[in-house]
Amino acid sequence: MGTVFSFDVRDPATPALETALGDAVAWLHHVDRIFSPYRPDSAVSRLARGTVRPDDCSAEVREVLDLCEAARHATDGWFSPVAGGVLDPSGLVKGWAVERAAQRLRAAGARHVCVNGGGDLRFSGGTAPGVPWRIGIAHPLRPDALCAVVTGHDLAVATSGTAERGAHILDPHTRAPAHGPAAVTVVGRSLTMTDAYATAAFAMGAKAADWLESLPGHEALAVTADGGCWHTTGFPDCGTPLIAGA
Repeated sequence: MGTVFSFDVRDPATPALETALGDAVAWLHHVDRIFSPYRPDSAVSRLARGTVRPDDCSAEVREVLDLCEAARHATDGWFSPVAGGVLDPSGLVKGWAVERAAQRLRAAGARHVCVNGGGDLRFSGGTAPGVPWRIGIAHPLRPDALCAVVTGHDLAVATSGTAERGAHILDPHTRAPAHGPAAVTVVGRSLTMTDAYATAAFAMGAKAADWLESLPGHEALAVTADGGCWHTTGFPDCGTPLIAGA
């Protein structure tokens, strides 16, 4: 998937957790083999070339395509797995893969875990029993600075922007690079849709503020290209710590 994944497990090590961690890593490699648009033999690449049909693919591929359709509907078309004219569900797959990896750890008894997929994060529990996670949101225009801190338990946090990868998000209506804010961060409960919503919100640009305000179960913060800030009413004023999911 062209990025780095990491695990922060705060629970005492057990054989079950060590096995689950290995399974989670194997799962991410499995997802990469199936969904990577960079691999010519992946299911996604073969679907894009038309050499296979969705019905010929695994249940995992069909599930992701269904989730992409749900995200497209929820965002009024601003999320699209074919924004560039070629099938690429990466804007949803990464969050889905991280969510599934975190589920494997929880099923093995982990209660306090962070799974990080290229800066898109799924938190379970806290840093310790009764202690919330504190997540610093990097400022896209000021290296080594934070624009906010999100505090809470059992959170999903996804950020889309140009600071790390340049203009890689396309406007699905024009297929040109989207002119979104410098970065938009969305906080929810499940990373699958939170990740897709962050991508869609960036593609929407200024239209995203009203849409995110109306989105149930999610809060958001954006830093504009000129260094300004807007956020949903679930967050306090910019420049102070932001609290979500506490």
